[in-house]
Amino acid sequence: MKIRLALLATLIFSIASSAPSLAAGERFALVIGNAKYPDADAPLKEPINDARDVADELKRDGFIVDVGENLTGDGMRRAFDKLYGKIKPGSVALIFFSGYGIQSNRQSYMIPVDAQIWAEPDVRRDGFSLETVLGDINSRGAGVKIALVDASRRNPFERRFRSFSAGLAPVIAPNGTLVMYSAALSSVISDNGSDHSLFVRELLKEIRTPDLMAEEILNRTRVGVTRASRQEQVPWISSSLAEDFSFSPGGAPRPSNALPAPPPAEVAVTPPAPPPPPPAPPVKTATAPTPPPPAPPKPAEITLPPPPPPAPTIVQPAPTTPPSPSALALADDPTIKGLNDKLDKDPDDAAALYRRGQVFASKGAYDLAIKDFTNSLRVNPKDVEAYNNRCWVRTVVGDLQAALRDCNEALRLRPNFVDALDSRGLMNLKSGQNKNAIADFDAALKINPRLTSSLYGRGLAKKRNGSIAEGDLDIANAKAMDPNIVKEFSEYGVQ
Repeated sequence: MKIRLALLATLIFSIASSAPSLAAGERFALVIGNAKYPDADAPLKEPINDARDVADELKRDGFIVDVGENLTGDGMRRAFDKLYGKIKPGSVALIFFSGYGIQSNRQSYMIPVDAQIWAEPDVRRDGFSLETVLGDINSRGAGVKIALVDASRRNPFERRFRSFSAGLAPVIAPNGTLVMYSAALSSVISDNGSDHSLFVRELLKEIRTPDLMAEEILNRTRVGVTRASRQEQVPWISSSLAEDFSFSPGGAPRPSNALPAPPPAEVAVTPPAPPPPPPAPPVKTATAPTPPPPAPPKPAEITLPPPPPPAPTIVQPAPTTPPSPSALALADDPTIKGLNDKLDKDPDDAAALYRRGQVFASKGAYDLAIKDFTNSLRVNPKDVEAYNNRCWVRTVVGDLQAALRDCNEALRLRPNFVDALDSRGLMNLKSGQNKNAIADFDAALKINPRLTSSLYGRGLAKKRNGSIAEGDLDIANAKAMDPNIVKEFSEYGVQ
């Protein structure tokens, strides 16, 4: 029932200090491409190819490069620790990450392929904060830090959050840091269907241009991406570099008022370290990753409960939600304003319609959210996320017959879709179909035993069905995991 976060492929890029004593610093790079997330419908096409191409270019530029593909949380932690261990005062440290990213608590997180994200605290538990990584690199003596983040994708985790915070957040980074995201703050972009991202393609083209400094390369990359995407994708840059830095080992820094930039040292290029094997796979789905990680086993099929009885058995309660804010009242919201601009140019932009529907739903503008999800489905009739989110919103406002159709369609398109089971369970609970609600919540909890909303909903349904002790136990366990769950359900009109 949760509205997805719209979020992420992230890259980080660190480079050595601007002081004269750093002139002899070595250049180290960690390049990560994460493509095979079991929670996604299909592997991402771009990250692996992009990571390999970036690694090859950095080797030519004098970096000692480690490459990681489809890294788990343990794999990413070991890769970062290995990088930290190499850095000495004067070193250049670069991290490139392409995959999914999520904004949480005003920080941007890089997500490993085995992340189990069902609530926002899971992001901070399983993800890797960009700010933390930059801080760790800085504390080990790297003077110039550059973070390039290509993680502004619509990701498979965002549907699990009832709050909405799309894209990536601004970075509070140490001095001597250059940060670039592949898209604007708090915005997401659709995959272009290519084997390489537009962002990396433009970045590599500019890096290969002789006699350009790093800031100029990134600014030219931003211009190239903006033009090629017809302003649909505008990268974001933030810099606190004290002087010029050149990616090219032979690039001569240009004069500036700051101290002269140190020439990069000649270093030996080492082959990339193989990524470590992943831990046990997530329970929901599994797709066989390309080497080096072995393929996780496919989970057992879970039999879906039969759909609830047809329309005549459902009693429509009176709407219990407060009046929705109007489109005019929300027009000044920066995220909505940006999406409005996109939709003015292309009213059939399904991704923008979907994202605006999420924002409207998170702000209680349910009628507007339903309209946007409906228009998104008109353009893309197989968008299971839009069906599930419309089911959830319709359930909240009490349009239960329509909600049931949406949830059933989502489950037809994606059997065992845990969020649609959770949403349909709520719909059954509101309509008084307690046995069907228990069946839906049971199925959802078999897939994810930590899904608090299904656990709490099942407890309510069990109590209504006469199993008081079992229901009280579910409710107590759900409240222990999420103390706000009672208030949340009361806002849905369920107590």
